[in-house]
Amino acid sequence: MNWDGNPSIILDVKTRLGLGLPVQVKDIAFTGVFRLIFKPLVNEFPCFGAVSFSLRKKTKMDFTLKVIGGDISAIPGVADALESTIHDAVEDSITWPVRKVIPILPGDYSDLELKPMGILEVKLVQAHGLTNKDLIGKSDPFAKLYIRPLRSKMKTSKVIDNDLNPVWNEHFEFVVEDISTQHLTVKIYDDDGIQASELIGCGQVKLSELNPGKVKDVWLKLVKDLEIHRDNKDRGKVHLELLYYPHGVGNEFINPFNSTYSMTSLEKVLEDGSGGENGNFVDNQRKMVITRGVLSVTVISAEDLPPADLMGKADPFVVLTMKKTGTKNKTRTFDFVVEDGLHDMLIVEVWDHDTFGKDFMGRCILTLTRVILEGEYKDNFQVEGAKSGKLSLNLKWAPQPIFRRS
Repeated sequence: MNWDGNPSIILDVKTRLGLGLPVQVKDIAFTGVFRLIFKPLVNEFPCFGAVSFSLRKKTKMDFTLKVIGGDISAIPGVADALESTIHDAVEDSITWPVRKVIPILPGDYSDLELKPMGILEVKLVQAHGLTNKDLIGKSDPFAKLYIRPLRSKMKTSKVIDNDLNPVWNEHFEFVVEDISTQHLTVKIYDDDGIQASELIGCGQVKLSELNPGKVKDVWLKLVKDLEIHRDNKDRGKVHLELLYYPHGVGNEFINPFNSTYSMTSLEKVLEDGSGGENGNFVDNQRKMVITRGVLSVTVISAEDLPPADLMGKADPFVVLTMKKTGTKNKTRTFDFVVEDGLHDMLIVEVWDHDTFGKDFMGRCILTLTRVILEGEYKDNFQVEGAKSGKLSLNLKWAPQPIFRRS
């Protein structure tokens, strides 16, 4: 749909000084692709009860701003702020999955209106090998995450100074409104202080690829533009942990947090905050959960580590760190008392032992979500920061009594 018109809309803009500015919006040009849904189908003419419409994606919209009796460019920042506000207002009110429902035949069509389908839990773990955007030193990366591209619904991580392999370990929560079409978008920026932040790279995850109730661990390769699928330049990658759980679980989905399903100790705690037979969560109770326990880590083996000595070999050993506590010994099994398993991380560093010191070879960073949910598992983990190499680890979780904050 292409639309071009000359309406005159007068906005009364209040400034922090208490003064009102009459701003005119005119010369609006609009281009967008609409999605039309004819639903429900009925036997009565015209064979559908209502029409729902929305924009498929962000639209291209141009307009002119003018202060009545003056020049808006003479007031710094006002034009940019107004343009962003107007774009956000349009996108929030009509862009998919938001939809407008027009009844054609009499009836109740409230089920066609936009409703939250579930909650997406996102743990922003780390990034690796980011492109350096600074001439002196290294980039200061931070992340923006969103499902709907609106400023009010975006989440922003903390800034990690001077680091191309930042570790955030931050948790975010998003409302999912259409699991079949929505994406989680992650954009990594370099913080430049008072100047505009520079985009390092971005990536997307289709929510339809998530298995409800199951944690998905993903490494996203960063690209320059989400619309361009071919990008051979290495911009780094970002590590995410995703968990989607729907509201009002139906018969087609076995809810792992339901009392009729075999649950781990963590799942039982989460299920205690359910809203009844449908297995919904009470958000404020779920956020209060602190998981305490003992994590046992067995270092089984390493393979394909790069040579670190002149003779073409290495004398590797590992250092395991939980929070600020580290340990190293000649055994292969390490035990950690964990106070907050949902937020702590395990860092396994590989070092080369030399006569006069030690050389860092690489590391593995693991969250505890999987071992808490599964109880025990064994897997191979890529050594980050090294040209090659994997560590084979066995992780086992022994829960302790769970306490809630008062």
